[in-house]
Amino acid sequence: MTEQATGAHHPQPRARNGGAQQPATVEHVTGAQSLIRALEEVGCDTVFGIPGGAILPAYDPMMDSSKVRHILVRHEQGAGHAATGYAQATGRVGVCMATSGPGATNLVTPIADAHMDSVPLVAITGQVASKAIGTDAFQEADICGITMPITKHNWLVTDPAEIPRTIAEAFHVASTGRPGPVLVDIAKDALQARTTFVWPPHTDLPGYRPVTKPHSKQIREAAKLITQARRPVLYVGGGVLKAQATAELKVFAELTGAPVTTTLMALGAFPDSHPQHLGMPGMHGSVAAVTALQKSDLIVALGARFDDRVTGKLDSFAPNARIVHADIDPAEIGKNRAADVPIVGDAREVLADLIVAVQHEHAEGHRGDYAGWWEDLNRWRETYPLGYDQPDDGTLAPQQVVQRIGELAPKDTIYAAGVGQHQMWAAHFIRYEQPATWLNSGGAGTMGYAVPAAMGAKAGMPDRTVWAIDGDGCFQMTNQELVTCALNNIPVKVAIINNGALGMVRQWQTLFYNQRYSNTVLGTEAAPGTRVPDFVKLAEAMGCVGLRCEDPSELDKVIQEANAINDRPVVVDFIVHQDAMVWPMVAAGTSNDEILAARGVRPDFGDTEDD
Repeated sequence: MTEQATGAHHPQPRARNGGAQQPATVEHVTGAQSLIRALEEVGCDTVFGIPGGAILPAYDPMMDSSKVRHILVRHEQGAGHAATGYAQATGRVGVCMATSGPGATNLVTPIADAHMDSVPLVAITGQVASKAIGTDAFQEADICGITMPITKHNWLVTDPAEIPRTIAEAFHVASTGRPGPVLVDIAKDALQARTTFVWPPHTDLPGYRPVTKPHSKQIREAAKLITQARRPVLYVGGGVLKAQATAELKVFAELTGAPVTTTLMALGAFPDSHPQHLGMPGMHGSVAAVTALQKSDLIVALGARFDDRVTGKLDSFAPNARIVHADIDPAEIGKNRAADVPIVGDAREVLADLIVAVQHEHAEGHRGDYAGWWEDLNRWRETYPLGYDQPDDGTLAPQQVVQRIGELAPKDTIYAAGVGQHQMWAAHFIRYEQPATWLNSGGAGTMGYAVPAAMGAKAGMPDRTVWAIDGDGCFQMTNQELVTCALNNIPVKVAIINNGALGMVRQWQTLFYNQRYSNTVLGTEAAPGTRVPDFVKLAEAMGCVGLRCEDPSELDKVIQEANAINDRPVVVDFIVHQDAMVWPMVAAGTSNDEILAARGVRPDFGDTEDD
């Protein structure tokens, strides 16, 4: 097995390798009891799941555990996304559990989602009895084979004696190096058999040695480039959050004086209010952030992967920039853009070493002069700020709804977004000052992510307010998990940005398909928004408070009412204008040079200092 992955490990209780000095715990138990004991020992406190035949033996001893809380979800996809939301909000490993066959395959989407976004996740599945494996037995699926491309590693366990070691290794692999999902598939007879539980187990992971300490020569080369550059940009990705390196990032940014862009997965890694922050780059990034990367002469990429949503047409991306690329996953470096200075290492350690190296350059009299660069950046930022128009017909602007939710929410609120227009508006119009306050499906773009992810975040951080910003399309995919929230005292708040359509697809149809709205309309002509189902009645039927807002004059009152309810979930149906669009925008497959600030508005950048 090889290390695939970016970001860094979070502290996570786990087994020590072989030569542990303290006496081992030895118990005579069933394989199922051994599984629950192992989960307790690695520090797992919450499992999201649904029982079924093959995993049922594990559910019996879980009833007796005082350390592991099981949350019974309504669909396995909800279990996986909830475990992801839990992991993203807490920094700990998220855990989900399902039975064999369809139970396990329903976890595929959240596992793929966690893999794309480097989320530490352990999925535990039951499997048919070992002698039946490969016979197409009832509810059999080769879940290890199915998930091989979307997990860091997975295990099929048929020997109950292997359960403690496998769980210890699974948590270690999920949480170290570039975090990511792993899967442990356990045969039913292994759960039923008698065995001996020994803790700590001897773990053995040959070939898995993530490099965390960067090479000093590469660090020195990067520091020289930074002080020599005239138009540098810090391109910050989600790996900085995974490494818990936000404090180091702020010190480094202020030391260099370079502008900072944070990707969709990195929002909150650097305060939105900081004067050096240009915003989010990419297809729907701010004009200043996108243009800064395009016109830079040095990009310092930290825990980012040069994905297509950031680069646009790759061969035209930042044509004059040299590249310093720091990532814990060596496979990412040079994958899309060649690096002039590749740095393999944990983002926190990379930043700490870069700070020292740049300080040394400054002491030697080498300091970057970015005055002309900041004149350009500030001009672009002031000329093309993020904004929106109020609808002429007096209906709600979705951007205003999202903005006021952010402005009226309690401090340290956590936001989870679905995928589409509302996701981009939530990225733009809520200010993220702290890490782990923005959860979304970035790489996979999974509709239906918001509600279960918010549930997982609230389960892991019960004292924090959690708002799910969702669309009427996304909401209809996984809203049943509000029943789980209502029955388990998980009082999340859900804002449905209800425009009666699959909004982002409709936007593309407006711009690129001559306004032919094929199969994107979710509502009816009788009333604006999606009214079938009636989201207020649906929320009430699921044990939640249901509210609706259609009038801008009622907006603050309704949001404040939702914020005041903390004893059960709240769903607010915001009926918004259906023709609102996400701007800025770089059309798919085009160059970032072709960014539009608004429909038909191509920015005039004037002459930069070196043009």
